[in-house]
Amino acid sequence: MSRKYKFKENDKLYFISLAVIEWIDLFIRKEYKDVVVNSLKYCIEKKILNCMHGEFMTSHVHLIIGSSGNPLENIMRDLKRHTSEQLHQLIKRNSKESRREWLLQMMGKAGKENSNNCGFQLWQQHNHPILLANQQMMHQKLNYLHNNPVETAFVEKPEDWLYSSAKDYCTGKKGMIDILLIDPMIITY
Repeated sequence: MSRKYKFKENDKLYFISLAVIEWIDLFIRKEYKDVVVNSLKYCIEKKILNCMHGEFMTSHVHLIIGSSGNPLENIMRDLKRHTSEQLHQLIKRNSKESRREWLLQMMGKAGKENSNNCGFQLWQQHNHPILLANQQMMHQKLNYLHNNPVETAFVEKPEDWLYSSAKDYCTGKKGMIDILLIDPMIITY
């Protein structure tokens, strides 16, 4: 795990990415995304996670987060552990998952390589938290995240990507998770 990037100030905002091992396209199935969405909702409600943006791509999740409660490092550790266990069980039970054996094999291999003592690993070790130290950085990251599904040709407009908070910013309609809006004037697309 990288020691260079850490959550240093709990009350500040950070851009983080949670990536699946080997960048596997796991989040092509709704039920897998829903595990992470529900866990984020729990962290927002119970652990006082402040989420300003959430976005799912096929192999990773981007968040802009802060906390007015529990330390971010602990929230992310618990979120990754819980979702990893839930997704591992869901994959094992999913008879319609054509990649089931391969996914379980990859998770088992990653778990052995990291000696995490649970026999499997789903998420890459690092979150690479980047402190959003000023408005310019905040604007850049939020615009990047909202345009990510457009740039990858999944949708034509940011607000059309179902698993993104771009809908909250662009239309005022509620997306998949409760977010705290950053000043909407910063959106430049």
